Amino acid sequence: MTGLIAFREIVLKVHSRCDLACDHCYVYEHADQSWRARPKTISEEVVAQTAARLAEHARDHALPSVTVILHGGEPLLAGTARLRFVCEEFTRALAGTAALDLRIHTNALQLGSRYLDLFAEFGVKVGVSLDGDRAANDRHRRFADGRTSHPLVLKALDLLRREQYRHLFQGLLCTVDIENDPVTVLDALTALEPPRIDFLLPHATWETPPPRPDGTPDAYARWLLRVFDHWERLGRPVPVRIFESLFSTLRGGPSLTESLGLAPTDLIVVETDGTLEQVDSLKSAFDGAAATGFDVFRHAFDEVAAHPGVRARQLGLAGVSAQCRACPVVRSCGGGLYTHRYRALTGFDNPSVYCADLRELVDGVAGRTARTGTAAELAAPEELDAAQQQLTRMLLARLHEDLAGAGGPAWQRSWELLTEIESAGHAAGALDPVLDHPYTRTWLLAALDAVRQGRPAGPAAGRRLAALAAAAVLRGRLAARVPVPYRDGQVYLPTLGLLRTAGPGTDGSAELRAADDGFAVREGRAEHRFRPSEGDRRWQPVRVWPGAGPEAPGAVLDDLDPHRNCFARPPRLRLGAGEAAEWQDRLAAAWTLLHRTVPDLARQAATGLTTLTPLAGGPRTTGRGEAGRHGPGALGVPWSGGVPQTALALLTGRRRARLRALTEVTDLYALDGEWLHASPWRGHPVPVSRLLADVHERVAVEACRRAGPGGPMDDGGAEAEDILRVLDRLAAAAELTTTGKALVADLHWELKAAGV
Repeated sequence: MTGLIAFREIVLKVHSRCDLACDHCYVYEHADQSWRARPKTISEEVVAQTAARLAEHARDHALPSVTVILHGGEPLLAGTARLRFVCEEFTRALAGTAALDLRIHTNALQLGSRYLDLFAEFGVKVGVSLDGDRAANDRHRRFADGRTSHPLVLKALDLLRREQYRHLFQGLLCTVDIENDPVTVLDALTALEPPRIDFLLPHATWETPPPRPDGTPDAYARWLLRVFDHWERLGRPVPVRIFESLFSTLRGGPSLTESLGLAPTDLIVVETDGTLEQVDSLKSAFDGAAATGFDVFRHAFDEVAAHPGVRARQLGLAGVSAQCRACPVVRSCGGGLYTHRYRALTGFDNPSVYCADLRELVDGVAGRTARTGTAAELAAPEELDAAQQQLTRMLLARLHEDLAGAGGPAWQRSWELLTEIESAGHAAGALDPVLDHPYTRTWLLAALDAVRQGRPAGPAAGRRLAALAAAAVLRGRLAARVPVPYRDGQVYLPTLGLLRTAGPGTDGSAELRAADDGFAVREGRAEHRFRPSEGDRRWQPVRVWPGAGPEAPGAVLDDLDPHRNCFARPPRLRLGAGEAAEWQDRLAAAWTLLHRTVPDLARQAATGLTTLTPLAGGPRTTGRGEAGRHGPGALGVPWSGGVPQTALALLTGRRRARLRALTEVTDLYALDGEWLHASPWRGHPVPVSRLLADVHERVAVEACRRAGPGGPMDDGGAEAEDILRVLDRLAAAAELTTTGKALVADLHWELKAAGV
């Protein structure tokens, strides 16, 4: 079924008439009047055939669940007997195929205990239409003779909110009328304690625009923002879907409503006669706009999925107008509801008739909820550290699940030991430093890739986890003996060093335990003891550079971990003692240079740095540090660079690592690659992720350039004017989330602080 949308939701019209005469109803009051020729009540034959079609569709697409919304007209007019048949038939048809989520949207005038008992039996969730207080509701939602419906709706809601039915209450649907008082409307709705409120813009098109009594193009946005402000003052007492959707898209997540965002529509409508139609709101556009020519008796749902009108609403960004594609808020508004774009001459290839409202609404919510401060404050080091630690543990748990026993006895023993260490409260001194080692993340990602690609990963994963468990035991000096398989005569203990247990080409197992003055290794009957900091021909410890005062932070100099080969440049082999001392002197001088010339950036670069790995590279490659596919804290630095080049490598490498760490725990952008941007530093347009990464690094380089003679200069250079233009372009980019825009604002501040 490739290329076709899977319908996960159907709207089933169980009755085509209504007991109210709402003057804003799209079914009876707008362009399409097809309801007049349709049966009042859905037949058992249509119900059974629709259930069979849905079950067939769910099987073909392996859908885990489907939603059926009972609709009208007013669906309760179908009566309890027909509604029971609907519930029974769909439950029977979907049994063993997909979970069934039954819902009903009603005006609640007929809602009583006999209906609610039926809904409780089948788990039918109830959504009720109510436009606010009595004055607001009576503006449109009246009987044909003009009588109010408000007291009857409140009576039904009192019943629905009782303990035995409360779990069925799905929420309230409120159509916006800007002549109603927004604060009063929200207070009236929240007083009913609904699980959720949906505010709906009245259906309108460019041919039949919405009422705007004051003539302003953003009246609906201003009304909704007054609702938002009052909702905020009340402490957000109930979820409001339009606001929750904007929160999601502004942070890079999906839309939560059809009326906003770029997510494809996965809904189909079944009329009372079995006719299959597109989304019901299209009836507001023109007569026949929702028609497909298909029905449940002659056509499968996949045939509807191939209909041009349905496919047009699956195109995401490509399906909105050129004006919308160029708009910075298009990810959140999505061009508005498809129906609201209609104009007779150009069809649906237009912005929404609510375009100005949507722009004002998105900007208003973004401005009201944007966190203040710099990007560093938005992602404080302690918050990033905690998020990264949690991410590593999640990856380890995922690998354990994906291996499904393929790691063998070594994995299982080690997993149980690590669980015991954590449960016994020894994580901080034993397990945490090993899991937080940057190259533990490198190993986890590589192992997960291997499992996903069907490559053998179990034995290697078992060896690494055993070594990791042994390192935790040795670091915490815990009373445990850890069997550790080795390969090619050696095993690397993360954060500690490389142990040679036998000759090259030899595979086997050794038992490690903590000892009074170090650790002991038993092979067969022989036991050898080692001091962690003292090397010999069998034990090469990881070097720890203590630093050189407050301006030169200490770090592990890891030139042993087999997973350090995660940078663009290959790592150097184990440094000799003289080479290591020489490199440490250059590192100390480089940090001193950074603190003298760009002290704020130097402190930022030093924060969180735990591990330095020497990289190979000639003179032309020594001006850049490397952030690879590893956990936070690691940096690859060319070994052969001079002091200025090493300083620049420390700075630029940490900038890359900082941005990578941010993107791993928060969304800076969404829909990366949907737009391409001109870059002054590359010969072709680039996605927003590349442009942001380039400018994030070049702001720091420009600060170094402006530090004057004797600073860490960059031969290639970066022009301040180019950086400013790129930052302005990014500030208006549709892809950036609120956090991404805060980061761009922070970069503006850094550039200004550098004198640009």
